[in-house]
Amino acid sequence: MSERRVEIAARLPLVFGLPGPEAAAAVGISASKFKEMVVDKRMPRPRRIDGRLVWDVDELRDAFKALPHEGGGDEEDTWADFR
Repeated sequence: MSERRVEIAARLPLVFGLPGPEAAAAVGISASKFKEMVVDKRMPRPRRIDGRLVWDVDELRDAFKALPHEGGGDEEDTWADFR
């Protein structure tokens, strides 16, 4: 009996790529907002695996970290020492 992809993925230690809905959820936004942010280049473009589009989790993380903080502006980043 073959296992379903979700059952296998649950046991994997690392995930390198996510399909669109999961990529949006990982960033904490809706799929439609995620698509909008990809178009305006605030989120990365996907990689193509045959007919599938997959987002690189490291690129998602970098794009998320590049988003401004609430009330941002020119204030000093007090979290910089922790990166």
